[in-house]
This record gives sequence, C-alpha cells and structure tokens, in this order.
Amino acid sequence: MEENNFDAYLNMELLRFTTAGSVDDGKSTLIGRLLYDSKAIFEDQMEAIERASLGRGEERVNLALLTDGLRAEREQGITIDVAYRYFATPRRKFIIADTPGHIQYTRNMVTGASTANLAVILIDARHGVVEQTIRHSFLASLLQIPHVIICINKMDLVDYSEEKFAEITSRFLEFAAKFDIKDIRFVPISALNGDNVVKRSTNMDWYDGPTLLWLLDTIYISSDQNHIDARLPVQYIIRPQNDEFHDYRGYAGRIAGGIFRKGDKVKVLPSGFVSTIKSIDTFEKSLEVATSSQSVTITLEDDVDVSRGDMIVKENNVPTVSQDVDLMFCWFNPKPLQLKGRYVLRHTSNEVKCVINEVIYKVDINTMERNTTDKNVTLNEIGRMSIRTQKPIFYDSYRKNRITGSVILVDEATNETVCAGMIV
Repeated sequence: MEENNFDAYLNMELLRFTTAGSVDDGKSTLIGRLLYDSKAIFEDQMEAIERASLGRGEERVNLALLTDGLRAEREQGITIDVAYRYFATPRRKFIIADTPGHIQYTRNMVTGASTANLAVILIDARHGVVEQTIRHSFLASLLQIPHVIICINKMDLVDYSEEKFAEITSRFLEFAAKFDIKDIRFVPISALNGDNVVKRSTNMDWYDGPTLLWLLDTIYISSDQNHIDARLPVQYIIRPQNDEFHDYRGYAGRIAGGIFRKGDKVKVLPSGFVSTIKSIDTFEKSLEVATSSQSVTITLEDDVDVSRGDMIVKENNVPTVSQDVDLMFCWFNPKPLQLKGRYVLRHTSNEVKCVINEVIYKVDINTMERNTTDKNVTLNEIGRMSIRTQKPIFYDSYRKNRITGSVILVDEATNETVCAGMIV
C-alpha cells in the first residue's frame, strides 16, 4: 500500500456495529454476504469455506462459515462467542461484532455491543417479531446504541412480499416506542441471495430505500460522541528525563469526550488543582485542538501532582464526584452476586475497591418487567444495583457519555470480570 493511501486509510472514519437476532435468523450469513459482495474476502479464505461447505455436503457455499470460527459453532450451525471481523469501503472502516442469539449468551451480546455505534437486528420474515427481537432491542436501548437497522431477512422465503415487510415493520414500531432508540431504519433483505445487502434487489422493486451497505457507509455518526463535556482520563505519566526533554512532564490518555484546546483552563480530579494547557502532543506533532477519541499527551503550565486514574476536565464543566453510584448491570459470572461482597471497580483508567450495597431490581428481559422481590443475581441476568466505592470516583451518566459512564466489576479473589455496569 502506498504511503499516501495508507495515511488516508488510517484517517478514515470508523464505524463499529454489532449484529443480533434469534438463532437461525442468518446473522453469520449476512456478514459473510457483506464481506463477499464488498470484496473483503481473500481468495484463500474463499477457497477454505468452499472446501468446508463441500465437506458438510452443502449444495452452495455457506458464507456463515466466515464468522463462525469455533468448531462447536460450525458443528451446531450457531454463534456462541463474539466474532469480530474487519473490512473497509472507500468511505469508511468497519469493525463488526457478530454476537450470539441465545439467551444464555446475553453477556456476549453486551460485550460485543458495548462500543457499537450501530446495531443490525435481524428478523426472520417467516416468523416476524419474536421474543428475541424484543430482548435484543431492549439491550440496544439499555446500551444506548444510537442507530438501529432492522434487517427483515429471508424475504425470498415469503415470496418477497411487501405486505409481510409492512406488517413486521408496523409490529416492531409498536413496541419500540417503549425503548430509548433514537434512529431506527428497516431494510428487506435475503442474506443468502444477496438481495439489498450490497446490491439492490430486482425482486423487491417496491422497496425504494437504501441497501444495507449504503446505510452503513453513509449513516451520520459524528454527533454520536459527546463533544461538550471535556474528559481526559490519565493513563500514563510521560517523563523522558533525557537531554532533549529534560523537564518534560506529560499526561497521556484517550480523550473520552469534549474538546481540549491549547490555553484552556482545566481542573485535575480528584485534587481539584486548576492549571492551563501548555501543549497537546502526539507522537508525530503538537496540536492546537484535540477532540473525543484522540490519544494525546497534555502538558500543563503548573507543576501539578497528577497520577494514573486522575481525570483532566474543563474548569467550569466537571463530572459527578461521588462514592455512591447506581448502575444498570449485566452479570457475567456463573458465581452469583454476593450482596455486601467486595469487588474491584474499574472505571476509565481508575481502579477502586467497592461494596455492592443493594440489588434494587432485576429485569425480566422476556417481559421487560422489574422484579423487586427476587434479589438473587446469576449469570446473564440484568438489573439495577447500588454500590459504594472506597474513595470517590468522577463520572457522567452512561446516557451522557458511554465511556465515563461505564464500569466493570472484578472479583478480588479470582481477578475475573463478573459484571458490566452502566451508571444511571
């Protein structure tokens, strides 16, 4: 790749999206079709899945084998783990998280969807809206995924019926009104045959909307990030201590929100010291302005004591600072939640011990009802809890900022991640 082309590739906008749907709705086939039709598969990969398809006695190439990487997945024809795939078009780079549809893998979907800009939810045109559709839509809402594309798949098995498409669309919109999803689109597709995935379908001339790839390529995501509340969780202190940079002291991290400019008045938390930004540096050059998701090193005019886990914010725009935090959570571990149990909370670059004070309610993700009586939390269950941390943490609500509003809990004894949380 030529240097100019490589630089252009690095600077392309990145869209992360996740797929969800019931078992056999065709998620893996859809991703395989997307990769195949957009010329994102290498020749040897194609040859490998052709051989695997023949070995299974299938009549045509099974594109689902591109993403179902585990042997158990291929044997059962289902997705178990989150499979990540990467591809690019001339406009954008993409990271796909292919997440499993089974209820027992709810935690896997939460993991795959936690960083997504967009969710592609599949519905089998023969079955319409089912329990899993509602469950995955609820999770998309809970995780504050800004854009949702509903792909009504297997249209070839309902004779490409416009009436069936309209019926499913209407049914979905009925219950979607209860959820907090900002942007919903509908596309009728056949992943197996490629209708409306990358190329427009001649079988559905009644549909005048965009194909799935065109939507993925053009959907507006720049406003999805929080550009108002400036937050830099400090990950590392840079002190070269060499002749060229003898007195250099920089605070490195990835900007979690907002915009920082050279000369801005900033406050360091938790100390509360105020200073002015002296420089904003990257490996290649110094910047006048840095925005959300950029990795930078900030130097300050004053000698301020800053450590890993501290946060640099604007002087007049600070996050909530508290030891008492309410979370919506998904429990990740087979070992049940221990009330008053001690865990390690990891939040941005900060780490602090905490105690779970109370399980406020659990959510039945089949009915969306809150259960305030049963406080026993086991694997894959979702609910709301209150915790108390050993020392104050500085955070925004998850709705306001998905980075500074998310946490994980780690078991002190085993070092296993037991829970993902979204600060209410």
